[in-house]
Amino acid sequence: MNSNTISIIGRVLLATIFVFSGIGKIMAPAATIGYIASSGLPLAPLGFAIAVAVELGGGLALVFGFQTRIVAAILAAFSVATALAFHTNFADQNQLIHLLKNFAMAGGLLQVVAFYGNKAKA
Repeated sequence: MNSNTISIIGRVLLATIFVFSGIGKIMAPAATIGYIASSGLPLAPLGFAIAVAVELGGGLALVFGFQTRIVAAILAAFSVATALAFHTNFADQNQLIHLLKNFAMAGGLLQVVAFYGNKAKA
């Protein structure tokens, strides 16, 4: 496989969780807004709109290679922010796993920021 194919596969795999999460939020807006509000964040409806735009819009942009480095940076920041806002109950192993998953996704996205489109110099 050439590096372009591997890059596309990597972007699709990274984007999948964001696209599915965005669709899930659209399918259950009241539940999502309630969850955001229950975490103590203000302006839950605005947070819902931002989350859908970032996850669904950013995920699709990543898949199609549109503004890839910028989108990957936004998704990385979003992943860290949501980890710190929603997954800090370290006594709950599930929450710890979600926190670490978000950090790992941010790490992969930062690799896209750093290396996407760069050609190796011989």
